[in-house]
Amino acid sequence: MLGTAALIITLTVLDGFEKEIKDKVIAFTSHIEVRGYQNIPVTNYKESIQKVKHQIAGVEDIAPFAAREGMIRSSESIDGIFLKGIDPASQVLTSHQHIISGRYIDVARRDKPQIVIGKKLANRLNVNVGDKLVVFALPQSKGLQPLAKQFELVGIYESGMAEFDDINAYTNMADAQQLFQMGENISGYDITVHDITKVDEVAAQVQSLLGYPHYARTVFQLYRNLFSWVELQKKMSPILLSLIIMVATVNIIGTLLMFVLEKTHAIGILKSLGAGPKLVKNIFRLQGLLISIIGISLGNLLAFVICWLQLKFKILSLPSDIYYMDTVPMMLRWENFVFVSLVALLLCMLTTILPSRSASKLDSVTALRFG
Repeated sequence: MLGTAALIITLTVLDGFEKEIKDKVIAFTSHIEVRGYQNIPVTNYKESIQKVKHQIAGVEDIAPFAAREGMIRSSESIDGIFLKGIDPASQVLTSHQHIISGRYIDVARRDKPQIVIGKKLANRLNVNVGDKLVVFALPQSKGLQPLAKQFELVGIYESGMAEFDDINAYTNMADAQQLFQMGENISGYDITVHDITKVDEVAAQVQSLLGYPHYARTVFQLYRNLFSWVELQKKMSPILLSLIIMVATVNIIGTLLMFVLEKTHAIGILKSLGAGPKLVKNIFRLQGLLISIIGISLGNLLAFVICWLQLKFKILSLPSDIYYMDTVPMMLRWENFVFVSLVALLLCMLTTILPSRSASKLDSVTALRFG
């Protein structure tokens, strides 16, 4: 029961982790990011956008951006940021869906530069919506003075992923171009695709179409370490935890051998009445099968109850700055329950072979005398 429950819960949590991280990363960022080699500015971006839209079928939307590292200062603190100038009207990035305070960048309002930052960064700077912030653009060459620009904090977002909430800030692309002295050039493009499973194929087409100095990378390449960590967990954890079931099944051998010893006299009576080795063997196989079915069924029930309680009441919490989420994720899939149950049942059936054979080989006279 415990082995089955532990393995099902582990697979459910790992599936939940994978889904949660993929959904958050893919939903919050673009599917493909195109930049210039060594971060050199990209020119003639309007022509490139039209080429991609008309010549690559898998592209859903494409939007330019101007982004660089910088420093942000409030009246109380200073911190590092990655400022990304975007087109607020574009739907490529979904940071506007995560606004928890204030509003998103207003396209119509151009009198004052606007900025949106993450909740964690806002807490460190101790600022609220409406406060004034100064952003310093780090100089690209030695000896140059950093440029500064004042922004009004119009919104605070929270994605639930510390990697984004800690450092990413958003503003209008024109203001970012002015701060970074980029003129009409941009840093690159954010692209979304219709089918995320074909993102590698679309990225290769974009790379081939735009050519040098463009460099296209998918979200899975940009966050390779994150997705590799999830894959490693999914491979190793079930293997290690399956040892619990293997130990439990081996215990069935000992349990059935104890039954054989306890029922030696009964086995002798059965054999003296004409029961053959096959019947005695089947009796103990059914006994082992009954133990395993009860244990597996209770394990499934226990796993389902624990997973349901976590989904409903969020009992188990996590530090979001480490695990990219604040609660333990669960993804209930019937395939996990069926797979674990079948494997456990198969192992249990195999372990009944040795005790049942021992029982079937008992001599009836010896068994009656032993009894």
